[in-house]
Amino acid sequence: MQLLWDGLIGALQLLVDRDPLVLGAAWRSLWISGLAVGLAGGLGIPLGLLLAQSRFVGRSLCVLLFRAGMSIPTVLIGLVCYALFSRRGPLGGLDLLYTPWGILAGECALALPIIVTWTHRALCGLDRRAAETAWTLGASRMRRGWLLLSEARVGIALALLTAFARCLTELGIAMMIGGNVKYRTRTLTTATALETARGEFDRGVAMSTILLLVAVVVTVLHAGLDRGEKEA
Repeated sequence: MQLLWDGLIGALQLLVDRDPLVLGAAWRSLWISGLAVGLAGGLGIPLGLLLAQSRFVGRSLCVLLFRAGMSIPTVLIGLVCYALFSRRGPLGGLDLLYTPWGILAGECALALPIIVTWTHRALCGLDRRAAETAWTLGASRMRRGWLLLSEARVGIALALLTAFARCLTELGIAMMIGGNVKYRTRTLTTATALETARGEFDRGVAMSTILLLVAVVVTVLHAGLDRGEKEA
């Protein structure tokens, strides 16, 4: 217990002193995860709408695959991305390996099935009369889609928050694709593992504290949106 207490005191001092290693890893984690979720949302929300409103051969299989994708280990995503981005891989010419953009691509792959599945679930839970009313009033297909997304906005927001929390706290992708390069690809999770292994327990606790604070904020927002949806 003394080790944890001393680590916490040291972590608070590092945060107060604005330690560049800690703040750099925090900022890098936040912008990579935020941008990854934004890009994945731009693709995943329309896909969720398509799966919820369209009927085509293989639709059920697509839904099942996206649901299964939510449980894929991050190390497997990291392994696949490493094979793609390495010099012998098909995308090796892009030089994405050991860069923040490589981590971003991997986290997009992590976030996409979460956003698609939650968006599909939120849209399927809507009252069918909303879509039928829009169709009766002569609304275009795009207009109907926008109306349904607006009705399911709370569920979609929950999907984005869940994906962000998953991306921010993952370790396998950032470690395998980013390589944990100092001041370049080091994130909160990879830095925590490295600093703790090196005996720099204070920095490890400081970075874990930031992760915990972000997790608390996401949880509070999640609970608030969920409560608002139930009361609506």
